[in-house]
Amino acid sequence: MLPILIHGDAAVAGQGIVYELLQMSQVDAYKTGGSMHIVLNNQVGFTTNYIEARSSTYCTDVAKTTLSPVFHVNGDDVEAVIYTVELALEFRQEFQRDVFIDILGYRKHGHNEGDEPRFTQPVLYKAIAAHADPMQIYAQKLADEGSITADDSKEIENNFRARLESDFKTAKDVSQSMAPSSMKDRWEGLRFSKPDDFLKSPVTGVELKDLKRIAQAITSLPEDKKFIAKVERIFLDRRKMVTEGRFDWAMGELLAYATLCEEGHNVRISGQDTKRGTFSHRHAMVRVEDSDEEYYPLEHISKKQAKFEIWNSILSEYGVMGYEYGYAMTSPNALTLWEAQFGDFFNGAQIIVDQFIAGAEQKWRRANGLVLLLPHGSEGQGPEHSSCRVERFLEMCAGTNMQVTAGTSPANFFHLLRRQVHRPFRTPLVMLAPKSPLRHPLCVSPIEDFGSGKGYQEVLDDSWTTPKNVKRVVLCMGKFHA
Repeated sequence: MLPILIHGDAAVAGQGIVYELLQMSQVDAYKTGGSMHIVLNNQVGFTTNYIEARSSTYCTDVAKTTLSPVFHVNGDDVEAVIYTVELALEFRQEFQRDVFIDILGYRKHGHNEGDEPRFTQPVLYKAIAAHADPMQIYAQKLADEGSITADDSKEIENNFRARLESDFKTAKDVSQSMAPSSMKDRWEGLRFSKPDDFLKSPVTGVELKDLKRIAQAITSLPEDKKFIAKVERIFLDRRKMVTEGRFDWAMGELLAYATLCEEGHNVRISGQDTKRGTFSHRHAMVRVEDSDEEYYPLEHISKKQAKFEIWNSILSEYGVMGYEYGYAMTSPNALTLWEAQFGDFFNGAQIIVDQFIAGAEQKWRRANGLVLLLPHGSEGQGPEHSSCRVERFLEMCAGTNMQVTAGTSPANFFHLLRRQVHRPFRTPLVMLAPKSPLRHPLCVSPIEDFGSGKGYQEVLDDSWTTPKNVKRVVLCMGKFHA
């Protein structure tokens, strides 16, 4: 597979996402064996001169941060461009690193159909108007060499235009598909959601004997390795939960991942502090004492299990959430999650939420099952660590474009995560993950709530009151319920 990113010169210099992706390019959680960046350097990013579009000498100078090579080539020299692409590809294949090709050219017309570029760049566009385009230059070169005639060039052009028209018609015919043609087999059997799908959740419980076996596996540490005392105590407490048949929030979450892996679904989660959890509740990875060795209990459930991977991301929301959105697109039968360090930190990736999570199904008929975990808690940590900004998501809800939830109880969170891949459709899930209920003595669920016949409960009734005595009903969620 060869990842190719096509940039404009103003965009590669001016958009921060390019820098974030470059910093991700050699990190284990995100590297793809090197991307080829093709920069169409037309020197007119919108209606500005290039000297107003950046401070660096070259638009590709961001590549220097990762020592990625940059090839500058004249777009008028077609054969030089081809040679440069081949050279860049050889570098990428040999060293598995990003590489940039800066194709220096120009744009013949304005920014859109009604734009007059001479308003802002009269000198440049006077020169461009008198300049032959690359196809004309190359056709003349071939004719002068005697390689092909002018008629041959015209026939090639006509055939290519006919192919474009044919492909355009084909694109219209397949526009109703829910996945790109290259991923059609992966989305086989899945459909778009319907309003009725959200009235009641499916059964997602697990046989108690299987649940206990899996719980024993993910709460066990190898006896031949020594872990710090606090870690051993945490896992001892978790083993006690299995014996007592009552699980807290972390166990509810980890059991959801573990049971999905056991059923053959890959699970991938990334974010800042994700391995231990922002509030040190998850501990999906523990280190062996006095070493850098890592141990992942969820990789040791059984021989038949699917892959479980959890990554601490770079300090990025925009780039990382976008990456996981793409990962979920290519792996609809896996559970893919992105976790904010604090819930309100997703605002760094607001563009991904606006452009993709909230609107992709309506705009491009592209479904996606990415889960956003937004840990939060108004516990005196200041204005930047207090809210997951749920109101923003609620304002973007329309029809069935996304699910905004608060699991409230460990069992409900368990079923919420499992139903994400057990339903015949994929819809983004925004989950308000709590803080204080993580260790609240009342925020536990009996093992029976995880068992056969059980599923996600849209509404949890108040089990502590007598219905006939009720005079007022108050709707609440999360920590208020707990």
